[in-house]
Amino acid sequence: MSNVEQPDDGPEHYFSAQPTSTDRERTVSFDVDGRSYELVASAGVFSGSRLDPGTNVLLGKVTPPDGGGTYLDLGCGYGPITAVLAENPQAQVWAVDVNERALDLTRRNTSDSEGTVYVRSVDEVPAEVRFDEIWSNPPIKIGKESLHRLLSEWLPRLRPNGVAWLVVSKHLGGDSLAKWLASEGWAVDKHASAKGYRVLRVSRD
Repeated sequence: MSNVEQPDDGPEHYFSAQPTSTDRERTVSFDVDGRSYELVASAGVFSGSRLDPGTNVLLGKVTPPDGGGTYLDLGCGYGPITAVLAENPQAQVWAVDVNERALDLTRRNTSDSEGTVYVRSVDEVPAEVRFDEIWSNPPIKIGKESLHRLLSEWLPRLRPNGVAWLVVSKHLGGDSLAKWLASEGWAVDKHASAKGYRVLRVSRD
């Protein structure tokens, strides 16, 4: 069986700004570093019925920062990565997505977080904000050109010593994405592989 997440609602994409599918909520449960999470998800958002296997690999292979810092969850969905990062009371986490239903769910799912969470659409993040770390299970299905444009917009907003953690299915081009990033001048390390996914560590060369 493929590990690649399939849409919950036919042809509608999780990167639709305003999903038209019925808002069928359900609880998604998962554990990270011995801590249990129960988040509300829904149809019309990315992996709205379970924790996406790529996100699961990312959270299992990369240790969340425990000091103060500013972090970006790029393509936050209903907020599993944000919820984990925001367990750190010193963290400032920006959760960004184009999907309004996903943003609403992230707000609900992180309302009691220890850290500070800013949930915003892609055009609502102030231009001057810079990030110590970017975490993303990037939206591969928007197409290579759009994905490259997305990463070219956000990766330069890393601070000089910042790092981005990206998880990408090997079947959907994890290795080719690593080559493209390197061709754009980024230092790329294949940090880990599991369950058909690559975890890429991206930093300034």
